[in-house]
Amino acid sequence: MLLVRDILADKGGELHTVPADAYLSDCIVTMADKGLGSLPVMERGKLVGLLTFREVTQVLASTDRSIQPARLACVNGLRARNVMNARPVTTTPDVPLDELRALMLTHHQRYMPVLDRGGLVGILSFHDIARTVYENTCFENRMLKAYIREWPLPEAA
Repeated sequence: MLLVRDILADKGGELHTVPADAYLSDCIVTMADKGLGSLPVMERGKLVGLLTFREVTQVLASTDRSIQPARLACVNGLRARNVMNARPVTTTPDVPLDELRALMLTHHQRYMPVLDRGGLVGILSFHDIARTVYENTCFENRMLKAYIREWPLPEAA
């Protein structure tokens, strides 16, 4: 049975966070430059919110659409704390994969902060989960085909 900790271990990589008083414009640049769909918002070492492109696009969509060139000006002066989801659902490393998927679907949350003893240890996305499930399914298929003798092996691409 796969656990959240297994998916985090497969994912690896850096964990990018922003302070609650970070400018939204800087957050957007960080997300774009790093290819991130979310940024955990931290204050005094604790997770206080989650900023995703969903919140960013809501801010952009709320501007007067008749002022096209000034659309990005609406983020000037806004801070992460003004836009973030201040109550993201979180999980822990010991949660099974099926429970994690149900939690994300139930709460319509594409990114899930992972907390261990109150500290942020990672963020999982639907993409991270899909990749892990796909890789495990491929591995299981290879093992089953190897177990069933004389199964035709796929031709190399």
